[in-house]
Amino acid sequence: MGLIFWSHLVILSCATLTSSVQIPIQAPTTPPNSKSTMPEIWDFNATPSLNSTNHLIFDTVGSLAQHWTNTRYRNGHTVVPGTVPIGTLLYHGTDQPEVPTEPDWIATDPDHSYVFCRTSSASGNSGCWHLTLVVTRPLRVLYFDGTSAAKMQGGTMDSQDITVWGQVKPEWTWNERKRINDLCEWGRKFGLDGFMRMEMDFEIMLCNFANGVEIVSHLNLDPGKDAHPAGLDLLSLSATYVLQYRSIEAGGWHNTYPGETRVKLDLNRLISFYDTNLFPSLVFARFGQERWKHRLQGLNAVDSKTFQAKLQEVLTQSDDAGSGVDWSTLIHVVVDRYAERLEILHYLLNTTSTAEHVKRVQGHIRSMVVQHILYTYTPSPESTNYSWAVPVYEHCATTHTRYISSSPSLSARLTSSESLILHSIQEVSKEICRVVVGMWARGVELGFDTIPTSPSSSSEKLDPGTATTICQWKERTEALMAWLDWSVWVRCRPECGYEEICYLPTWPFLDGPDWPPLPGPDVDEARTQLSGEGGEEGLHVRPIPKCIRRVEPFGF
Repeated sequence: MGLIFWSHLVILSCATLTSSVQIPIQAPTTPPNSKSTMPEIWDFNATPSLNSTNHLIFDTVGSLAQHWTNTRYRNGHTVVPGTVPIGTLLYHGTDQPEVPTEPDWIATDPDHSYVFCRTSSASGNSGCWHLTLVVTRPLRVLYFDGTSAAKMQGGTMDSQDITVWGQVKPEWTWNERKRINDLCEWGRKFGLDGFMRMEMDFEIMLCNFANGVEIVSHLNLDPGKDAHPAGLDLLSLSATYVLQYRSIEAGGWHNTYPGETRVKLDLNRLISFYDTNLFPSLVFARFGQERWKHRLQGLNAVDSKTFQAKLQEVLTQSDDAGSGVDWSTLIHVVVDRYAERLEILHYLLNTTSTAEHVKRVQGHIRSMVVQHILYTYTPSPESTNYSWAVPVYEHCATTHTRYISSSPSLSARLTSSESLILHSIQEVSKEICRVVVGMWARGVELGFDTIPTSPSSSSEKLDPGTATTICQWKERTEALMAWLDWSVWVRCRPECGYEEICYLPTWPFLDGPDWPPLPGPDVDEARTQLSGEGGEEGLHVRPIPKCIRRVEPFGF
């Protein structure tokens, strides 16, 4: 599932206590032939389908324009229209003194664009050129999530390929000039001004430098210290490291929510390739694969046409269509509520060895659902499948979305994109509450709430039945966290020192700050390595967070 867990102190051995192989970290399946006395919708045994993508839609929508998650999962699955507001500054670095007269790339941060501020070999050592633009009218853009500016094979550019060419074109991975020209030509009929992508920071492929933007400054800058006359990049290795780090640092400003906010994304018109109703061919293409390997190459011709039709629909849809619900905030209300609490629960379940610890775990679980426990609830160990706890489960699962789904006037205003997001929030909330409320109900029935606090409870060892229950809870918690797969749980451990930052390797700095290699005789070989041709070892390994220096001497 892509989530790495760090156990703190594992005292219990679930495999030993249950005399079976430990359950792997994946969403559990519904027990065969299980029976329930309640409707399936609130059955504690009814787990998500193995083909469910609700958690993936939830996480991708909640991670839009955020650098950390879109670095962790390079292959984007979401296409979203957006606007760049009036007054926004955008930047372009080059070796040319002229303003571009054809489509070109601009950065949202000057630290990113300055990396491309180079001296032309034809002009000698005459500095570089850095252009600052201001947006004079809202620019209409289309955003591709993932590390969509990474010139790599393996899926990073799939959604762009399908948008403009109708199919994945791996042979054009490095043909960026064709890509930007064709995208701008395609987008003209929809009034698009550009396309937003991400590499070490965010960029926009701007189609026209004379429409919707004005020049703030066009400066002839010093390209850096210790310039060397030979070569296209005149920076010394040390100075190069400093500038490359600054571009990485700027990208890191947008690591987490709310991400890059200078482009306002319209979630009412979002398209997700995890929408199994629109793109059923991808269900088969990704079956049995972990999320890291998901890509769009398996999209068949029928679904590709469906995408083109859907894209035309959302790009011609009224800008004021939709319900007005702030979906991004709503998703993060759920994440904020449960992320740290689930992580602490996982920690407690890995340090539980006494009766007093069991009571502490039960208290923590209860605190996660206490707002949903009615005063009149009556525990009943004789009930089947915790039926007495169903009201708690239902209220917990629906508390954030009940009004949206039950209001006829609001529901009528939902776009199809909003309905997709709403369903993902409902299903993610339901699974969290199914697991957490189910553990709480089990603890109530076993009397964990009433364990007496005494000197003996702090040293009293667990009986086999209680120890088995704690092991089951640990496995269920890990399975839930792996299914959710929230990137907030992926960070450097141990924490980085003050002179360091936690860095998730991103293209093009996958192997150190000097990648990609500077243009020269080995550029073709370097591009082959970067794009993954001739094998997928090394550069296609999942990014793992690591501490890197943020003050000189820089090093990866």
